[in-house]
Amino acid sequence: MRYGYHSKSLACLYTIEEFPEPRTYEEAAEHPGWTEAMQKEILALQTNNTWDVVDLPKGKKAISCKWVDKTKLKSDGTLERLNARLVIRGFIQQYGIDYQDVFSPVVKMATIRTIMAFAGEKNWPMFQLDVKNAFLHGELEDEVYFQMPKGIPNPANKVYRLRKSLYGLKQASRHWFNKLKETLLSLGYS
Repeated sequence: MRYGYHSKSLACLYTIEEFPEPRTYEEAAEHPGWTEAMQKEILALQTNNTWDVVDLPKGKKAISCKWVDKTKLKSDGTLERLNARLVIRGFIQQYGIDYQDVFSPVVKMATIRTIMAFAGEKNWPMFQLDVKNAFLHGELEDEVYFQMPKGIPNPANKVYRLRKSLYGLKQASRHWFNKLKETLLSLGYS
């Protein structure tokens, strides 16, 4: 048992050494794996119609963004994938200008444990669902502009106007919850 744990730890260390998480875009751009991860993220955002490329309107400010890179490992310590996420710097947002409301309900772990215990007692099957790029499905009501990320050519000095939520936005979880709620209600759930 102990040997198995030790070999998993070594595998994890080797993987982390081989795929260190870059601290800057420039570091990530030097590695083909991270470059591919960033391209996949941009493709997912474009496929989801997350933004429109526009000129920045007079009197508006474009929020900056950054790449956040994470090495995802399997339970045995080997590489699962390299994950690059484009994150808007929502801490720059101003109430009343970039967003109006941020509240969204949050589940308590005691509730999850209670449901799991009840399902176990009744021998009900349980399933888990992971929605890839979940926050990106929330449709944005606010007018938010952000600067194009490093790695995307921008000769005409354009910006993005968000149509959907992006990680880092103060209101992202609210918009995701609203989208999920609308979808569940349309399917007949109450």
